[in-house]
Amino acid sequence: MTDTLNSAVEASAADVVADLTLEEKASLTSGADFWSTKAVDRVGLPSIVLTDGPHGVRLQRADSDHLGIGDSVPATCFPPAVALGSSFDPELLERVGTALGEEAQAEGVGVLLGPGINIKRSPLCGRNFEYLSEDPLVSGVLGSALVRGLQSQGVGASLKHFAANNQEADRMRVSADIDERPLREIYLRGFQRVVEDAQPWTVMCSYNRLNGVYTSEDPWLLTKVLRDEWGFEGLVVSDWGAVNHRVTGLVAGLDLEMPSSAGRTDAQLVAAVQDGSLAEADLDLAARRNVELVQKAVRNARADATYDVAAHHGLAREVAAASIVLLKNEGVLPLAADASVAVIGELARTPRYQGAGSSQINPTKLDNALDEIRVLAGGTGSDAGVAFAAGYGADGSSSAELTAEAVAAASAASTVLLFLGVPAAQESEGFDREDLELPAAQLELLDAVLAANANVVVVLSNGGVVRLSGFADRVPAIVEGWLLGQAGGGAVADVLYGVVNPSGRLTETIPVRLADSPAYLDFPGEHSHVRYGEGLFVGYRWYDARDLAVTYPFGHGLSYTSFGYSDAAATASPEGIAVRVTVTNTGDRDGAEIVQVYTSVPDSTVVRAPRELKGFAKVSLAAGESREVEVLVRRKDLAHWDTRVDEWVVEGGAYEVSVGSSSRDIRATATVGVEGDAVSAPLSLNSSIGELIAHPVAGPIVMQAFAAGDGGTAGALMADPAMFKMMASFPIGRLASFPGMPVSMEQVEQLIAASNGQ
Repeated sequence: MTDTLNSAVEASAADVVADLTLEEKASLTSGADFWSTKAVDRVGLPSIVLTDGPHGVRLQRADSDHLGIGDSVPATCFPPAVALGSSFDPELLERVGTALGEEAQAEGVGVLLGPGINIKRSPLCGRNFEYLSEDPLVSGVLGSALVRGLQSQGVGASLKHFAANNQEADRMRVSADIDERPLREIYLRGFQRVVEDAQPWTVMCSYNRLNGVYTSEDPWLLTKVLRDEWGFEGLVVSDWGAVNHRVTGLVAGLDLEMPSSAGRTDAQLVAAVQDGSLAEADLDLAARRNVELVQKAVRNARADATYDVAAHHGLAREVAAASIVLLKNEGVLPLAADASVAVIGELARTPRYQGAGSSQINPTKLDNALDEIRVLAGGTGSDAGVAFAAGYGADGSSSAELTAEAVAAASAASTVLLFLGVPAAQESEGFDREDLELPAAQLELLDAVLAANANVVVVLSNGGVVRLSGFADRVPAIVEGWLLGQAGGGAVADVLYGVVNPSGRLTETIPVRLADSPAYLDFPGEHSHVRYGEGLFVGYRWYDARDLAVTYPFGHGLSYTSFGYSDAAATASPEGIAVRVTVTNTGDRDGAEIVQVYTSVPDSTVVRAPRELKGFAKVSLAAGESREVEVLVRRKDLAHWDTRVDEWVVEGGAYEVSVGSSSRDIRATATVGVEGDAVSAPLSLNSSIGELIAHPVAGPIVMQAFAAGDGGTAGALMADPAMFKMMASFPIGRLASFPGMPVSMEQVEQLIAASNGQ
């Protein structure tokens, strides 16, 4: 059997498939059970294990429930994507991916299901904690880093959820109805970057429909775009239970159905081949991709793989600290070791450190902030001199007694660390949030504590943004702690006491109110359709375009030091725009700044946001240190999707390059000329005079004809700018019949044919 196994793994996948029966080929395209692929013992092809991520290895025990949520093998629970995104640090995320790969190898896992990079279209999406950003560049760059790290260990990634899975409401059926430009520029762009830059072994299709078609059976999405345009080389796997029609899906490009259907849908494939409704070549292709995946996993498997549990916990703490965002600080933080502190809030003692649902990890260890704060406070005794009051129960309940204890603790301390957050019951896979509010009991506790002591630091635990406008101006400091994984308690303490200088930045806008958010009127839709009516204007693009007030903007985050920007310059080249700026740490503490580069095209001929993030870099500087930072904005990232020619097009002209600390904290600007792509949009009789004149072939001919006019309508058109502007939208097919125009219908048709290269 060993020789047979080695032969099946080492042979070409095409040769293996050629040796299989029709039934065996069909069997390879669905799971053996909930988490494993099917083996074909006759030819020695083994099965492999796929298991949930994306921020830890959630491998179920053999005797656990089918999901394995309640009793999975212990693994390091790294911070979920909501926190990882705020690090803005691809190198750090690659290290997390590497650690995940090491743990997956140690547990015999061939494919880890992640990362998730869907766009945070609405702050209400119940699964936002699994996603990185409202911006496709951040999602693509950081998603690529996670994939590179994971696959460097010989474990496959599964990029998900492809595509437009931006809500949990009706997620198994809802059609995300999206116009072509926002679909390409916002919702697919991050996936494109990860596929082109990192080549994940698998891509997971989503549950939903896209413009009326289930993503699991959409040939445009799974084959034309993913494979033909982006060059994806791996396997497409369904989300668990996402297959609507097995035969249609396989033809569209869906290679592996998960979980098992107990052979029911395998039989459908066999029957379809036998009756001629499915070409056997299509089945062969899917079977070959499954064999290739198994071969990669088996060839890279290390039977002696282990990992350092303590080291991974340490990495989890480092990453969590880098992901914390200091939203506000009026001189309260960092705390001195001997500061008089009261910790209030059950979340400090019983942390909420990950989201609920399929990504739930059984941690190898779990820190809490209260214990870690007491370690750093330097006091003596069991409480290290740090008072604690729960303030509310672990179930969210409150009472007069709990409030009174909290007020007493607050009154006796110089500084209050008040831990507030969103309960797991309100934020999970499977349903969306109803609002952006913190629990009423917690807000009432905040009011009572503030009445006793105004020096309150609010520390948040939440998987998606919460409304802060009700108290942001009443507290001197706010720390956004997100969901920070198993070592988050220590990371929070490190930041509060200045062991770590905070460097996290928001990858999603915190609005003043829910009604201000882009998708407010189009979420979650009705009758299994949701219209993406905000178009391109997702996240900060929406708020900036409308000049809406926000509580905290995209990219915002404070430090215990300060940074100055100077000498910004931008240079265009065939590769893109090289942006250089000198950044100086102008404070007295070492720290790290996230340099953000935005671009805009003031005279653009297409609809655009006022500015779009096109590059970023994290730079660590000692106190007083200056360094020139270079960020390359890739030319392909300057392109917009031109619906006239169905291609990415870089518009030529003057680009304004803005460098700063957030989308609304621009520190330096530069202007650079960019050479555009030659675009020759096809003309028709309904094309306008303006489009005709702008055409590279037709334009010069038309202008020459107008200039040679006899003073009639054509001459007047040229002589009067106002008339020219009015007539610019006039369809060229009507020129021949318009008085004074020196052109016939035959000439117009000839001009169109010549311009279109006919």
